[in-house]
Amino acid sequence: MKKVLKVLAIVAAIAGVAAAVYFAVTKFMEKKQKIGNTEENYVSCSCCDEFVSETVA
Repeated sequence: MKKVLKVLAIVAAIAGVAAAVYFAVTKFMEKKQKIGNTEENYVSCSCCDEFVSETVA
């Protein structure tokens, strides 16, 4: 009975460590994507400015 509990404790510990690593990596990747997307969301194109001015006028 003690061996079964030991094995279950080891499996639970491994699962806990894996979950902690997963959450840490996920949080890090989200932070990295937020920093990197600021330049991608900015559009700087003269053709877009002409199109907007033609449609507004």
